[in-house]
Amino acid sequence: MKVAVVLPAAGSGKRFQGTDGAVLPDGKNKLEQDLAGRPVFLRSIERFLKRTDVVQLILAVNPHGVDQFKFKYGDRLAFHNVKIIAGGEVERWQTVQRALEAVEADCTHVAIHDAARPLTSSRLIDRVLEAASQYPAVVPARSVYSTLKKVAKSRTAGPRQEDPLDAILGSAGKTSVKVRKIVETIDRSQIVEVQTPQVFGVGLIRLAYAQIDAGTVDTSTITDDASLVEAMGETVYAVEGEVANLKITQPDDMQLAEAYLRMAEQEEAAEIGRKRLFANDDD
Repeated sequence: MKVAVVLPAAGSGKRFQGTDGAVLPDGKNKLEQDLAGRPVFLRSIERFLKRTDVVQLILAVNPHGVDQFKFKYGDRLAFHNVKIIAGGEVERWQTVQRALEAVEADCTHVAIHDAARPLTSSRLIDRVLEAASQYPAVVPARSVYSTLKKVAKSRTAGPRQEDPLDAILGSAGKTSVKVRKIVETIDRSQIVEVQTPQVFGVGLIRLAYAQIDAGTVDTSTITDDASLVEAMGETVYAVEGEVANLKITQPDDMQLAEAYLRMAEQEEAAEIGRKRLFANDDD
């Protein structure tokens, strides 16, 4: 396998900043936030650097800030042979589409990985790539254990249980809480939460994205790359994902990611210490 890894990193990160899309105080987007000494996007890239089956790394960034991004990080990324390109203007699929144009001709597979998933383990990448050597489209996924319910699209302030005192005192001063009506409880037995990296045969993923130019797929329904493959009628296969393979979306996710990272580094240091302590016994 010769794998090109595409990391879309052109999003505005509005959910991280807040509903108003305000600029973060330090002027950095969520992917540039410091995670235990290095930017989030670099932590994500590092997961693939030492793999012999990865022959190309493509980082697609905001098209309006490419020069500034290269000025800040270009030298460091060039050292790791990371190709920086301009991503899409609005949608994630536009970013991936541009990145596919930069995939080298000798690549056999494309792995598309969220730049906001900095904790992906080598074990998970091994599983996905091993499966991708046998199946044309593979994604990591985790079973869902929480109760799932479908709710109505719109929020409402009522009807609610009436307070008898309202007839006398009125409802002045009471807070109106917006709620959503539960429509049904969903059977979770076959529901999974999909993660990345998602890996595809290079020819298959290019054909999948060609549907967009051909106008045969509704782009508003594209939530991940696998959905485009599914739209062709092709089968996508799932391997087991990981709890720690979280996607940084909200500020609280940064704290959780840092805790996971610190714990992993401590375990790695302890393992190295054990090997050194018992080195003579091994001999």
